[in-house]
Parts: sequence; structure tokens; C-alpha cells
Amino acid sequence: MTDKDEIKKLKDDLASLKSEIQEKDEDIQVKDEELQKKVDEIQTKDQDIEDYKDQVQRLQADFENFKKRSEKDVKEYIKYANEGLILKILDVYEDFERALETEKSDDLKDGVEIIYKKLTKILEGEGLQRIQCEGEQFDPFKHEALMVEDSDDFEDGTVLEELAKGYTLDSKVIKYSKVKVCKKK
Repeated sequence: MTDKDEIKKLKDDLASLKSEIQEKDEDIQVKDEELQKKVDEIQTKDQDIEDYKDQVQRLQADFENFKKRSEKDVKEYIKYANEGLILKILDVYEDFERALETEKSDDLKDGVEIIYKKLTKILEGEGLQRIQCEGEQFDPFKHEALMVEDSDDFEDGTVLEELAKGYTLDSKVIKYSKVKVCKKK
């Protein structure tokens, strides 16, 4: 092989290497661009994660504040829940005071009767109802049996006598009637 052929071969090899290097450079550029896209995606996702984390922390703080505010509101509500009822009863309370200050027993009795009617009206207006007992069938959900007695005049399980009154507030029993019940031997 001559020098010319050798130089030509070297030139061809050099051109082939340059072409390969250029292809590799292009591949590297493509890979760099893809890598940069992945880095950008990761940074975006990291920023999203930080944003979500901040949002969760704010929501947790808001929830804690809401919880504290709700507990405070419930405590306030419980503390002043009876305010309306007490305001209604205050007039009756003052009427009792005035009735006790009177010196005439007839006026006292009339005053107490008026006060009793006012108080009854207020309590019934709030949903208080007296439980009816005498002559009724014993109901353990409304009555508490304190005594039993055998009686030929009544059926077994009939309430013979009311020993203490019972009451419901709307449909809930708040004080059971204490009763004497007929129990056949």
C-alpha cells in the first residue's frame, strides 16, 4: 500500500471517526435534553410535593383551630343553655318572694296558686309533661315500682298508687314515677 492509499485510508477512518463522534455528540445532546426534562419534571414534582405539604399543614392548623373553636362554642352553649328557661322562671321566683312577704294567709294562698299556674305553663311550654300512672298498666320505661300489693279490684301489673310524680321532657323520661303496683299472689 502506498502512502497515498494509507493517507486516504487514514482520512477515511478520520472522517468515519468524526461522523461517529458527531453521532455520539448528537446522542449525548438528546440524552442531555431528556435528562434535563426529567430533572425539570422532578423539580416540578418536588415543588408540587412542597405545595401539598404546605396545604396539608395549613389544613391541619385550620382543623385544630376549628376543633378548639367548636369545643369553646360547645362549652359556652352548655354554660348558657338554661339561660332562656331561667329568664322565664325568674318572674315566678320574684312572685314567690312577693307572696312570702305578704302577711295575709288568704292572699298568700291565692298568690301561690297563681305562681303555681304560671310555673306550670312555663314548664309545659318547654315540653315538660307529667306521666300519668294511677289505673295504668305498669311500664318499666316510665315507672319505678317501690311497693307491691295484692288487690282484688285491679288486674295484675296495674298501678295502684302514685307515690312520687314522674315527668317527660318531650318524649324522654327525665324523672320516673314512683308507684305501688298490683301483684297477684
